[in-house]
Amino acid sequence: MPEKKQFRAIKGTRDILPPDSSLWNWFEQTAREVFESYNFRDIRPPIFEETELFARSIGVETDVVGKEMYSFVASDLDQLVAWRGYISNIREIRVPDALDVFQSALSYLAVQVLQGVRAGYLPDDEPNRAIQVKLNSLGAKVSEIYVDWKRSDKFGRKQELDELVSEAATTAASIRVGDEITLRPEATASVCRSYIEHGMHTLPGNVKLYYIGPMFRRERPQKGRYRQFYQIGAEVLGQSDAPAIDAEVLEMLLVFFRRVGLTRTTLYVNSIGDKECRPQYVELLREELRKVKDELGADSQRRIETNPLRVLDSKLPQEQAIIEKLPRISDHLCDACREHFATLKYELKLRNISYEENWRLVRGLDYYTRTTFEVTAEGLGSQNAVCGGGRYDGLVELLGGPPTKGIGFAIGSDRAILSIQEGGEARALPGLSVYVAWMGAASYPAAVAIARKLREAGLSVELPPEEMKFKKSLGLADKLGARYALILGEDEVASNKFTLKRLADAEQNKLSEYELLEYLESERRG
Repeated sequence: MPEKKQFRAIKGTRDILPPDSSLWNWFEQTAREVFESYNFRDIRPPIFEETELFARSIGVETDVVGKEMYSFVASDLDQLVAWRGYISNIREIRVPDALDVFQSALSYLAVQVLQGVRAGYLPDDEPNRAIQVKLNSLGAKVSEIYVDWKRSDKFGRKQELDELVSEAATTAASIRVGDEITLRPEATASVCRSYIEHGMHTLPGNVKLYYIGPMFRRERPQKGRYRQFYQIGAEVLGQSDAPAIDAEVLEMLLVFFRRVGLTRTTLYVNSIGDKECRPQYVELLREELRKVKDELGADSQRRIETNPLRVLDSKLPQEQAIIEKLPRISDHLCDACREHFATLKYELKLRNISYEENWRLVRGLDYYTRTTFEVTAEGLGSQNAVCGGGRYDGLVELLGGPPTKGIGFAIGSDRAILSIQEGGEARALPGLSVYVAWMGAASYPAAVAIARKLREAGLSVELPPEEMKFKKSLGLADKLGARYALILGEDEVASNKFTLKRLADAEQNKLSEYELLEYLESERRG
């Protein structure tokens, strides 16, 4: 008999179990209460979107899009997708037998494209017809090379074959067989897509939205960082970029952190300019980085040309002294951005919000403007950021919507909760309130009835499904962490009074149903 497989959670994921799940529920519910007190409302976008939405919003040059997204093709053409993937990933052919398989794959893919068009699974248009013809042509040329290779002891057409393989890969990859889908690595792009799709720009005032849910990135799991992770975020979309909006968003964020006991935090703020002043700063930064290119690591060297602002994010110890000498964007802001940042700091002072300026706190994409911020927490080591955000006045327009101002943030729930567990000041969470210790068949109907009434009053109640001996029943109540045991036997049923025992100190009282409900309700309210 085959050995039974023991299934485990996939690497980078984990189960959130009781009692931790109670902490998570309380953390998320507190966010809802705080955010809604600022007139934010819940939005629940789908977990997957078109890949292009994230590629356009996050940026194709980022590690998130280039390396970390979970993407797949949604199509009814499974065989076509499989052969397309096979041909698209071939880089070199070294032996005749592999060339024979490759030629067969080209021919089969050409047939699949033709059948897909005829069946209506693929568009009957010029691009697909041209692809089908191209695949047949490439297959014929590869077949000719294969015959020549088999006849000869030496192969003298390697360069020609390499070119054909590369051309076949490009051609196969151009076949659009369905929507390319990605599990969301973040939610701001989804919120902006929803804002555009549902015409929210026509709503009165600013549109203030928050979301709670899982995100997905294929990255190296480490403390507080997972491949399925959770975020709580908020976005403000509208026609105003007033610094007071930015300040109120930060105030709301810090009120939430205080409410959940995340007190050992630091808020960092910066301004990264706008389309009037940032391009000049980026070019200046690029010029200075070119002068020290040989002293930088491979990633920073690559970013000099693609996205020099990202160099400022580097955590490599050997690059820190170099970065400290680079030009600072705060010295190159235009008058409007300088005034916006000064007003933001005034608004923060007005709200008694402490902060530190961090000139290296940047966002490398063009649609980010002016305000950026980050919150770090103690107890998390080098990966200590629990929240990041900023103003993104160009994102909605980039995604095809009307000109719109925007600002938002995302809290990393995993790391925030870890920080609370490792030194936060979260209040004690309610556990099991009442354990109903019933004895004798005659008391069971009364036990069912009172358990229902207590639950309707908002109390957590455990009702044993089977009769237990008194001592064992109280022992289980204690192990479950119940605050009270409600003892119900023949005497209680006859007198129509309940015995309520507080397990912490064994104090007990005889109470009528009305007195019992009143007493426990007052206890629940604190």
